[in-house]
Amino acid sequence: MAEPFPGEIDVETARELMLVGVGPAGGEGTPLSQALGRTLVEAVRAERDQPLFDVSAMDGYAVRDRTAMGPLRIIGESAAGRPFMGAVAAGESVRIFTGARVPEGCDVIVQERARRSNDEVSFEPGSADRSLVRPAGGDFRAGAVLIPPGVRLDAWRLALAAAAGAAQVVAAPRPRVAILSTGEEIVRLGSRAGPAQIYDSNGPALSSLVASEGGRALPLEPAGDDEAAIAGAVADAACDLIVTVGGASVGDHDLTKPALRRLGLTLKVETVRMRPGKPTWFGVLEDGRRVLGLPGNPASALVCAELFLRPLLRAWQGSTPWPTLGRAMLETPLAAGGPREHWMRASLRNEAGVLRARPFSDQDSSLITVFAKADALVRRPSGAPAAAAGDLIEHLPLQRL
Repeated sequence: MAEPFPGEIDVETARELMLVGVGPAGGEGTPLSQALGRTLVEAVRAERDQPLFDVSAMDGYAVRDRTAMGPLRIIGESAAGRPFMGAVAAGESVRIFTGARVPEGCDVIVQERARRSNDEVSFEPGSADRSLVRPAGGDFRAGAVLIPPGVRLDAWRLALAAAAGAAQVVAAPRPRVAILSTGEEIVRLGSRAGPAQIYDSNGPALSSLVASEGGRALPLEPAGDDEAAIAGAVADAACDLIVTVGGASVGDHDLTKPALRRLGLTLKVETVRMRPGKPTWFGVLEDGRRVLGLPGNPASALVCAELFLRPLLRAWQGSTPWPTLGRAMLETPLAAGGPREHWMRASLRNEAGVLRARPFSDQDSSLITVFAKADALVRRPSGAPAAAAGDLIEHLPLQRL
């Protein structure tokens, strides 16, 4: 096995070093209408019981004696928002509708089992059903913690917060992420690329990832292969994290780290024992802003964004930064692994309840088409033995819309 590159560390250690000191800086009141995708730093508690009183699950009739067949006199009506507040005696009934308050001591008989004649109603034998009454507090009780801190709000959780009476929530501030693509060959979308140039695909992809995790992306104008230009591009960026793309290796045109040393860069991670993405690095500027340096090849950049940028964004907002890896059955054999941990783009499919993974045959780090087709990243540990079809392997599912 080849000797590790000087300064190389494994993926897990690199991620741990990047996450040191990263967490939410307080919280900010956020109207519920603007809270989608935000992460709570304070729990959402129920303002009152839900429902506040026993309510009917269906349209029908409220009766005191569930064995009564009638005829019973109809003495009133209970509808959602217009409850019947009187007492119901033996021989009486109240017309009731879904979501309406059930009079005290009553059960509900569904209307399909009732026969009404003017102001009287009769029922089929055994019609009353207590399951048609939703009990007070059956959903939640006043004061209960409904959504704990560290949870990210989706549409369903927003509905729960609204039902609890939370007009606003206290959420973690959105991390501000400046994104800088470097290299003379990079052209921003909307410009015309020359024969020796390529369009910036990493910038839009990383901006979208940041937004999908609740952050605020701040795309910067691409910088060429010039130390002063790179340093100048980020010097005044009002952000918490700078993500640079390209210029991360050790070639003559890899100038990102030398450029940021002008701003007091201290390296925490020099290089990572992984494939693709070995040149990934991480550091802190003199003013406290953190910097994640990603390789320029799109697959390398996006793999490392999944493994490092996404966890950083989650940790910044107080949620669990790293998911549990899934397991799937390998569909094709794989050769023994090399000295670096390998994260392979793969497709997933579910066959009769068994999740199966098929790594793509071409794992070239420049291929964006392969990444666009992938459902997961299959993890091959450093020095992994050959794997046969049918073996179980670890994988990180990719978030697809």
